[in-house]
Amino acid sequence: MPTPQSTGQGTHEPAFLILGRIMRPHGVRGELRIQVVTKYPERIAQLNTVYIGPDPYDTRTATACKVQGVRRHREQLLIRVAGVTTRDDAEQFRGQLLMVALEDAIPLNEGEYYVYQVLNARVVTTEGEELGRVSEVLETGANDVFIVQGGARGEVLIPDVPHVVLSVDIENKVITVDPPPGLLPD
Repeated sequence: MPTPQSTGQGTHEPAFLILGRIMRPHGVRGELRIQVVTKYPERIAQLNTVYIGPDPYDTRTATACKVQGVRRHREQLLIRVAGVTTRDDAEQFRGQLLMVALEDAIPLNEGEYYVYQVLNARVVTTEGEELGRVSEVLETGANDVFIVQGGARGEVLIPDVPHVVLSVDIENKVITVDPPPGLLPD
């Protein structure tokens, strides 16, 4: 994860949420091939403006782009943005992140959260044992996995499934878990 930089708010929240990664240009008219990472890919077509840059925490390196069109192509999306009309124009964005401003992100349902909101959260068992803090979230497809580090048991992998993760308190940054036998290292 990129190093947090000031967004002018004095917090460690990102300025942008990542929608996908620009893989490469597509065709000769400036379309960008996107590997989608958002759980709401249909939302991209509804956006007026997206941001392209290397770091969701740094507003200085992001370029605002007007969305002109989005279409599905195999397992990826193709997006056209204003001012990018040739393959050479599109090439400059290879490897960059496609992002949306945090304030324009889709509202979440009850019990949902963004990955940045659980990073560095304390993870405790129902018995009160502190396992450490969430250092990373792996998105596996089936379910997310919290990588927890800093506790007496070393690195612990916690699957984000309802019978293991009982509560996620975003405000206090505490995740309560009920690990089944064998999940925690001795």
